[in-house]
Amino acid sequence: MPITKILEKNAKLYRDDSALVEINPQELEKRRTSWREFSLIEPGNIDSFRSEITWGEFDQKANRLANLLLARGVRKGEKVGILLMNCLEWLPIYFGVLKSGAIAVPLNFRYTAEEIKYCIELADIETLIFGPAFIGRIEDICDRLKKVKNFFYVGDDCPSFAEPYYNMVSYCSSKAPAIPLNDDDEAAIYFSSGTTGFPKAIIHAHRSLMHACYVEQNHHSQTKDDVFLCIPPLYHTGAKMHWFGSFLVGGKAVLLRGIKPEWILQAVSEEKCSVVWLLVPWAQDILDAIERGDVKLEDYDLSKWRLMHIGAQPVPPSLIKRWQTVFPNHQYDTNYGLSESIGPGAVHLGVENTDHVGAIGKAGFGWQTMIVDENRQEVKRGEVGELAVKGDGVMLRYYKDEKATSEVLKDGWLFTGDMAKESEDGFIYLVDRKKDVIITGGENLYPVQIEDFLRKHSAIKDVAVIGLPDPRLGEIAAAVIDIKEGATLSEEEVNDFCLDLPRYQRPRKIIFAEVPRNPTGKIEKPRLRKLYGADMLVAQQNELP
Repeated sequence: MPITKILEKNAKLYRDDSALVEINPQELEKRRTSWREFSLIEPGNIDSFRSEITWGEFDQKANRLANLLLARGVRKGEKVGILLMNCLEWLPIYFGVLKSGAIAVPLNFRYTAEEIKYCIELADIETLIFGPAFIGRIEDICDRLKKVKNFFYVGDDCPSFAEPYYNMVSYCSSKAPAIPLNDDDEAAIYFSSGTTGFPKAIIHAHRSLMHACYVEQNHHSQTKDDVFLCIPPLYHTGAKMHWFGSFLVGGKAVLLRGIKPEWILQAVSEEKCSVVWLLVPWAQDILDAIERGDVKLEDYDLSKWRLMHIGAQPVPPSLIKRWQTVFPNHQYDTNYGLSESIGPGAVHLGVENTDHVGAIGKAGFGWQTMIVDENRQEVKRGEVGELAVKGDGVMLRYYKDEKATSEVLKDGWLFTGDMAKESEDGFIYLVDRKKDVIITGGENLYPVQIEDFLRKHSAIKDVAVIGLPDPRLGEIAAAVIDIKEGATLSEEEVNDFCLDLPRYQRPRKIIFAEVPRNPTGKIEKPRLRKLYGADMLVAQQNELP
């Protein structure tokens, strides 16, 4: 069944029920008004802070866009790019593209103009839908986008090179177009995070999207009464596919445009959110703000919040132990996946397995897992190897890249590039990215293990361990450490703390700096290696006679 049928079902069963709410706390800051006082403002003046649509409106908006695309000659299988910040229009536009039979191609809102051009050309996008934040970037490249025949602008004051989206769709029918769709039809292209180079275009069928719905709802038991708080960017699989569990049962979603701890807690309080998916830095920020006294839990009604789940990167066990101390009544889950496996859920811990915090869990609903050696033969339990997954959520292929596809897909198995091991009781532990393993003096070092150890230090907010070139050992481990606000930490103190690590695992270089993460929360290790590796090479060259 194509995923568009779920939207049509929700519109039929829950037409007047709230589907999506957008919250923009920055608008209140501009007005110097507190969140608690917003209800006292006249409703006509708070639209830019809080806006809402029902399931019936959601479906009608999607139908109008689908009919606009068809009227413009967009054919089944044609690519439509979506370049928007999280907003109330994002998901109706996404589903409108799918209803037209076209392939939705969400674009990273942090891309530069040239990166946007690269992805548009890689994916053969012929229609681009973009918002106000991107006028300058699109204007810089629009004359060079020879294949793009339609530019639709979502916002006020439409630039001259585009057409006004709101005006165009207002003339289109709100009835669903008669475009036949099935499970095997191509539905969406997502781009890999690009942490190892240029992003690849990952193509998924409707079957993958539906699989994500069933997986998420099975794992977290969403009902119609649950309210899902969505904070991460919708262009990525992570946020949207977690929302799919609520989408399947007609539950409301709240799109929060901001990541300040007080905004997250206030959104949970005011909107009665019950399910919240966080990235590691946001969870850390909430705990740190509570610890500093910047936010006080008694100021919020968090009684409906039942589940905090987390993913997109290795999760430090120390973080979850802190979370469970502050929020003892929360269910907790961690989720593992990648864009090639339609996002999270290929492996998950399970709310019943909090005694195994530190593991990413077991094969998710409808998934199989395997850990293999360099010859792709299954290893014994307890041995480190590459994690492979298999299920209906596996991508069809990398678009226009047969070589890369053949390297990661075989007999339905997706070889993830993540190094893992399985315990005797069947739980999988992520060790590190295959490309991030550090080989020092012939020993394999797994940065995640060192990072987890360092995060136990009370003064450390975030840490990334990378390999840097060394003329004698080949590589050494360097720890890039971000210190908590108000805390102090010296290199000597870090070295003393690391005495509890085996000697070969101790970082040989300590760097105090911010740890850069991409919008999905992953540490940008290539950026760090480039920055500090280049510095080290220069230093070594200067030491040569």
